Amino acid sequence: MTNYGKIKSYDSSSGTGAITPDKGGDALRFKKADLQQEGQIPKVDQRFSYETSEVDGGKKHAVNLQMEQGQREQAEKQQG
Repeated sequence: MTNYGKIKSYDSSSGTGAITPDKGGDALRFKKADLQQEGQIPKVDQRFSYETSEVDGGKKHAVNLQMEQGQREQAEKQQG
């Protein structure tokens, strides 16, 4: 099931971050490898779609993160 949320934090040095679900609840952790566009660095408040996976004994983790289409175009323009 696809969910939506906004990036709460991202640490480029460790390649980990957190996304806050639109529907509420605790922020979910993710890794750079979970991004569909690995070359894209997520920024705080960018909206992404994602799926969840249970890891570490049932903790939910965000996977298959993909930037929303309109935001992707805007990010590409900013990059040059």
